[in-house]
Amino acid sequence: MKFRSLGLIALLSLNAAYGEAPAPMSVEQRMLTDVRVLASDEYEGRGIGTAGLERAAVYIEKAFREAGLNVTVDNGDAFQEFEVSNGAILEDGNALTLTDALGKTTALTIDKEFRTCSFSEPGTVDAELVFIGYAIETEGYNDFTGIDVKDKAVLLLRRTPKQGDPHAGFDERDAALKTKLSHCYRKGAKAVLIVNDSASFVREKSALTDKFHEAKDKVLATAEKATATTLAEADRPTAITELTAAVAHATQLRGMVTSFEADPLMEFGYGGEKSGDALPTFHIQREAITPLFQTITGQTLAEVEATIDETGQPASRILTGVKVAGKASLRIEKVGVKNVIGVIEGEGPLKDETIVIGAHYDHLGHGGEGSLQPGSREVHNGADDNASGTAGLLELVRRLAARPGKPPRRLVFMAFTGEERGLLGSAHYVKAPLYPLEQTVAMFNLDMIGRMEGNKVTLYGTGTSSFWNDRIDKAADAAGLALAKKPEGFGPSDHSSFYAKKIPVLHIFGGLHPDYHRPSDDVEKINAVGMRQSAEFLEQLIVDTLQAPARPDYIEVKGQASIERAGSRPYFGSIPDFNSDQKGYAIMGVAPGGPADQAGIKAGDVIIQLGEDKIGGLDDFDLALRKFRAGDQADVTVRRDGNDVKLKITLGKPRG
Repeated sequence: MKFRSLGLIALLSLNAAYGEAPAPMSVEQRMLTDVRVLASDEYEGRGIGTAGLERAAVYIEKAFREAGLNVTVDNGDAFQEFEVSNGAILEDGNALTLTDALGKTTALTIDKEFRTCSFSEPGTVDAELVFIGYAIETEGYNDFTGIDVKDKAVLLLRRTPKQGDPHAGFDERDAALKTKLSHCYRKGAKAVLIVNDSASFVREKSALTDKFHEAKDKVLATAEKATATTLAEADRPTAITELTAAVAHATQLRGMVTSFEADPLMEFGYGGEKSGDALPTFHIQREAITPLFQTITGQTLAEVEATIDETGQPASRILTGVKVAGKASLRIEKVGVKNVIGVIEGEGPLKDETIVIGAHYDHLGHGGEGSLQPGSREVHNGADDNASGTAGLLELVRRLAARPGKPPRRLVFMAFTGEERGLLGSAHYVKAPLYPLEQTVAMFNLDMIGRMEGNKVTLYGTGTSSFWNDRIDKAADAAGLALAKKPEGFGPSDHSSFYAKKIPVLHIFGGLHPDYHRPSDDVEKINAVGMRQSAEFLEQLIVDTLQAPARPDYIEVKGQASIERAGSRPYFGSIPDFNSDQKGYAIMGVAPGGPADQAGIKAGDVIIQLGEDKIGGLDDFDLALRKFRAGDQADVTVRRDGNDVKLKITLGKPRG
């Protein structure tokens, strides 16, 4: 009770000393301006390696500086720089040959009959070829049944059988290339040859034709408008401009329909870069493999696809006597990125204690890895994810920096990069902190605060300190928010990196929506009132933390929060280290008391085998884990300090 009273007195005195907050409407306009700038096409979706991401960093630094923050804390400026991978670069020497059962060898032509995939492992292959259908392994359908792909090259089809049938029993995970490749890696394949499925040709050309017809209709409509006798002369130039644009768009689409390529090779870069479970991987045209395939099987690829659709049964088989030889020659490009950091120094006996307030400012650029609109190269503006959180960060900067005098504790404002690649910016900071982590008393994180429904938000980390208990509800009431409380400190955003270092955290999240990780996440859909409420809510909690006579206590919370459904996957209780470049599933931390913790798995371990499956990365781990049920005991091999350590884990119930 005494502690609670002190906090209330401190808050009241602080509000009196610092004066009133800006008028709500001006706040909403200011925050919307930040979102509009950061989520504009000029900023290129703030993707890694884009000039737009650099522009965003400069914009944030300028806002920090204009608010009066110290922006010289990292070697004289605000930028904490580090390197991340930025996709693959194709090098000379790529080659692929097919040898039939009679010993006849055919060399395929690069960029015409085959292309090395950007997610390929560099290396050579010389192996027998097996056809593995769609490389799907799911309940009720398994392309790998009865086929040993160990040390073989694998030929597989893209996507799934029975496309367009909502009752087919397959989902996006089954269709994903990364899932198919993970299956092959875990089962010991040596290389992968990918061919396009035939169903997509029909669907894609039909969609393109429909767009062309819509464009023609628009030309007719705009022409009628531009030539209407009732149109005011002052409006005619605008109407003619619209007509010119409509004609140009229709002409472009007509050319695309006319030149439609039925079996295109994936652009180099599609699918992103290699992960830990990569194999030499090539995309080949159907015509390059069909004659050889038909000689062995007596069917064309299209006929086999039709058989699978009709029977609902796999048609995998060894292509007896057929061999593949080739070389995948590529390298990973590194690019410099930066966290943006501004500081308000504290004053008094607690001035060396630090409070971190953060939000990630990167997004997906032009799509690719992480996009939920596969194949799209449109700008993914990320207005909600996370221009909204960045705008919230900048609003807190302006509010807290405008208060007279120095705060009792140090405030560190941080815009993280690389979150969409796996919390890379926050992971880098906690490995190279500017201020001691043991003196960092709390971390507040903002991610996707722009699309809340009504006044409802989710607050993660509510159980990470007893300090939050009553203060959370009071702050929510004052800001007009309805909270869904999640006690876990681990979750899918940058606060996880700090909680792994035993720092109390709070993470505010407005919720998922249909535009998440799609080009349609635009500023027009932003809830400015909700952003303002979120900033007001966190401001009050930050003030509470600043003024508290004692730092917030740290509480270990079992489990980790997720914004996705766990589905049938049992609970393991590990936190991935996305910043690791080791082959395997690298562990940043384990949930206290969870299955991994009880099994003896530690931070820094790298899981290289789960059950019978090799683990080369997170995707392999996820798929291998789905083979088990809650309560099962599984063998786990981890690499620890250069040694392989065998452990046993008892898996828990799925966490939603």
